[in-house]
Amino acid sequence: MPQHPCRREPRLLVVDDEPANVLLLTRILSRAGYREVIGTRRSSEVMDVFENYEIDIVLLDLHMPPPDGWELLDRFRACLAGKPFLPLIVLTADVTRETRSRALAAGASDFLIKPFDSIEVVLRIRNLIELRFLHLELAWENKLLDERVRLRTAELEETQCEMLERLAQASEFHDDETGSHTRRVGESAAALGAAMGLPPSSVALLRRTAPLHDVGKIGIPETILRKPGSLSPEERGIMESHSEIGGRILAGGRSANVQMAEEIARSHHERWDGSGYPKGLAGEAIPLSARIVAVADVYDALAHDRPYRKALPREQVVEEIRAGSGSHFDPRVVTAFLRLPPPGSTSARGVPTADVP
Repeated sequence: MPQHPCRREPRLLVVDDEPANVLLLTRILSRAGYREVIGTRRSSEVMDVFENYEIDIVLLDLHMPPPDGWELLDRFRACLAGKPFLPLIVLTADVTRETRSRALAAGASDFLIKPFDSIEVVLRIRNLIELRFLHLELAWENKLLDERVRLRTAELEETQCEMLERLAQASEFHDDETGSHTRRVGESAAALGAAMGLPPSSVALLRRTAPLHDVGKIGIPETILRKPGSLSPEERGIMESHSEIGGRILAGGRSANVQMAEEIARSHHERWDGSGYPKGLAGEAIPLSARIVAVADVYDALAHDRPYRKALPREQVVEEIRAGSGSHFDPRVVTAFLRLPPPGSTSARGVPTADVP
């Protein structure tokens, strides 16, 4: 972790084109115990010095060869936006109200009037440096708090992802004791999302949530899930209810993980042409995540053995998906599917495709 910003000597920058003024202020400050005082007569060097040293206070003459103090005030104001408070003290013999108002409007924190009073110089600088370090302390504490929140959020998300994974496994133990189907659908959905150009965060979200697409099967009798033959119309209706059951199980979640898992569980059997279930949604009314998982789920179901039939050859599965473009599936998802490399290879985006074509 970086050094605490307040556990160091304050660093002061004195800028005046008169050598006598630079020397005088440097001596006053040194005698007051300030050991890191940088003095310069060249206003053109000021911003370079400021960028290369961690300056805590600037004493700035207004009337100098270009860039003068006014221009430097403007530059400081621009580069200090969003950063901790940095005192800018104007050095001037002009005590008019107009000059003071203009300097304050330009970002000046205080004034030191020429000729300098050493006691006034020390007191004003001491007060402003204390204020500067209070701001640094606050920024430091906020940074630490942000880091703690980030770590805690990561821990909570990790716990949440683990619970979602276990929930997906629980649903598969009811239907597929290996649990491999849910994992493959998650990887396939992530590969499809990457092929469609989704950002990495969305791809990761798909990988985590797609395995929950059939979580509603927890509520379906095992006799129906494992029936080796065709389902009766009544049994088919019960089987199709798993989408609504899954949606209800995951409904009301506040996190992105649970919200996407819900829309996938509820809508992955909707069809692009509106002939799916449970709501008969069509086209882009179907959540994109569910449209992606629809392709991944059907591919996996066709490419692997099921209780009621054997796996189909890969070429036949690909043709089934292609034929469903525009009716069963979103054509964009099918296009991405057809671009994916064969099983066991790695996509151009670095997403392992495992069992996707």
